[in-house]
Amino acid sequence: MAETSEPLISRNKKLSEDFNTFKKLVPVLLEKGVDNVNLSMFNETTRKKVLDALGEEYLRKGELNNAIKVFILSSNKKRLSAIGQDYERLGQVGNAIDVYRLSDDTPSLQRLGDRCLEDGHILDAIKAFRILNAVDKLRSVGDDCLAKAKWDYAIEVFTAINDAAKLVEVGDRCLDDRQIVYAAKAYELASDKDKLSMLGDTCLRESLFVTALRCYTLAGNDMMVQFIKENFSNKLAGI
Repeated sequence: MAETSEPLISRNKKLSEDFNTFKKLVPVLLEKGVDNVNLSMFNETTRKKVLDALGEEYLRKGELNNAIKVFILSSNKKRLSAIGQDYERLGQVGNAIDVYRLSDDTPSLQRLGDRCLEDGHILDAIKAFRILNAVDKLRSVGDDCLAKAKWDYAIEVFTAINDAAKLVEVGDRCLDDRQIVYAAKAYELASDKDKLSMLGDTCLRESLFVTALRCYTLAGNDMMVQFIKENFSNKLAGI
């Protein structure tokens, strides 16, 4: 038993000695700043150990942004995930999602996205699910936003998953709700020129000349663009 444990004890002792050696460099590196550190003279293994020691010191000092930079450089995804958890505890969900993305921590992104959805933090849920490319989850969120008349969120979701049909549906619902700006945005993102022209007609009937001109322009309806410019130029001041 002693023969098998001796090499392990020896290795652990060496790791401890190495860490203490690298730790001695940390004050100098802190003074220089993470953005100005040059460790190209070290081999890959040594460079990572030095960076990890520096990252741990930044963590101890509460400088999370600098710790993130360092652990990215050392490819230490485990420590990045731990920082994501720290951000969660601080209630900084957006930052947590960003760090989980950097660490490729799919389980944490999934868990946090689901929690955000349950808590009604729609934008953060969308952000997490977009990173995961979780199309089904996003579509479900979009349908829920559509049902609750959260037009901006619905537009963002259906744009993210390139669902033109749903964008047109959002545009129709917005038009029914007299949300002209959102309707125009949804039709534009769906690249539906017929709907844009139809919306232009609606705006023209309601004397919304600027919006009508924009819709016709996006629709490529040159005839109506010319009609508005020639007959209602006095209503287009500043355009």
